Order: sequence, then C-alpha cells, then structure tokens
Amino acid sequence: MAAGLAEPDRRVIIVEPKASWPSEFDAISRSLRDALGPLALRIDHIGSTAVPGLPAKDLIDIQVTVAGLDRARLAPALARAGFVDQDIGQDHRPPGTTGPDDDWRKLFFQAGSGRPVNVHVRMAGRPNQRYALLFRDYLRAHPESAAAYASLKRALAALGIDRGVYADVKDPACDLIFIAAQAWAAQIGWGVR
Repeated sequence: MAAGLAEPDRRVIIVEPKASWPSEFDAISRSLRDALGPLALRIDHIGSTAVPGLPAKDLIDIQVTVAGLDRARLAPALARAGFVDQDIGQDHRPPGTTGPDDDWRKLFFQAGSGRPVNVHVRMAGRPNQRYALLFRDYLRAHPESAAAYASLKRALAALGIDRGVYADVKDPACDLIFIAAQAWAAQIGWGVR
C-alpha cells in the first residue's frame, strides 16, 4: 500500500432490508441479458437481498446460469456491461457432497463501479447452481430460519471482522441451512424451474 493511502475497509456491514433491492436486481438483470444474450440461460436474484425482510450486506448477488463456463466468451460480454472478472473459479463445497470438484466451479465478476454487485456464473444442472436457488427459496419459505440466519449475520458483523473471515464463519451455518433445505425440497418436490 502506497504511503498516505488508507487500506480499504474490509469489515462487513449488515443493513436492514431495502424495498429497492428487487427493482435494482431487475435493472441489473436487464443489462446482463442485453450483454449476454443467449449465453445466459437464466438470470436469478440470489443471496440475502433476494429474501424479503432479510438484513444483508447492501450488495446485490446475481446468478447467471450458462451452458458452459467459457471465460473467453463470457468475460468480454460481462466487461461490456461493466463487470470485472475476479478470477475466482471455485465455490465453497459443503461437507458430504460427492462428485467432481468441477461441480463447484464458477466464474465470478463484480461491478466495476457504482452499485456493488456480485455476478456468479454457474453451469446449468450443477450442484452449486442448485445450492444458491434452493438456499434462497428455503429462506423465503421459512421466515424462522431466515430470522436465525439474520441474527448470525448481525452478530458476526458486530465483531468487526474482515469479509473473508465473515465468509469462513458463515459458510458452515449456510451448510446447516442447506441440509434442512434439501429435506424440504424432497418433501415438496422442489426443483430448479
């Protein structure tokens, strides 16, 4: 870090739910759809800002589902829409999962400026694509689980920890929620639609 420049604040800040998050997602998804065209099989609002009433980092998470993780085709299209390739190629893999590591592969982009946005590009039918959607839908259908998750997020943020540490602590809690979500999915016949 150059002398005189402050290091960016990497602490997590959790805010109360904003009514604007769904409409912000809609606008961003239209921009992504225009940039990606048929490369995007679907574009979904994921993460905490996609769950009504759930406190979150003021950051819109979006999942773009594609037929193949072709960085050479996807990165330039996303760059035209203002997203920067972060060169992250792997999702957190929950304990007990089977199958190849490729099932948890992704491309990851962030907004180059303006409104903070994360774009997770995942392949159709892979477990990591399903995880994000099922996790969101389970919390939407189970407000008591969403409230417990909100308590955890607020408590972690109150510790003033770095974003990386926050994710490392939060991932196992998400895995516990996901275990319940899988049982719920089997019970109701949930599937990626």
